[in-house]
Amino acid sequence: MIRAMVPQDREQFLELAEEFYHSPGVLHPVPHHYLENTFAQIAAGSPFVKGWMLLSEEGQTAGYGLASFTWSNESGGMIAWLEELYIRPQFQGRGLGAAYFRSFEEQYGKDLTRIRLEIEPNNDGARRLYTRLGYQRLGYEQMYKEFGAAQP
Repeated sequence: MIRAMVPQDREQFLELAEEFYHSPGVLHPVPHHYLENTFAQIAAGSPFVKGWMLLSEEGQTAGYGLASFTWSNESGGMIAWLEELYIRPQFQGRGLGAAYFRSFEEQYGKDLTRIRLEIEPNNDGARRLYTRLGYQRLGYEQMYKEFGAAQP
């Protein structure tokens, strides 16, 4: 089951996000207050970020997903960045990732021109899932510059 995050999910989300950012699926951890800022935006109903909890068939918390929304001139409309998808190892391979993508596309696909995501170079399992779901590689190299807005 996939459901929207609610304020009561705060502690569970923070625990899952810490697991994710200390897993082989990411290159480096982020400060804990970034996770808290993200959840505060979700709980406040921000139109720019949404979050979902992924539950196993037994009702156990299996993971979470995050998406950000923005306009893209390049794609001619609104796009979603599937920022994070984390499924705890003991729940992987049960179809939760594919179910998350189906649910997301059913809910938002008609309003979007593109869905984008990032993948770490060594995350072969995620790459296989994304390719199977029809995602294609973009030849972009991303760059960034950080500012202090994310400070506690």
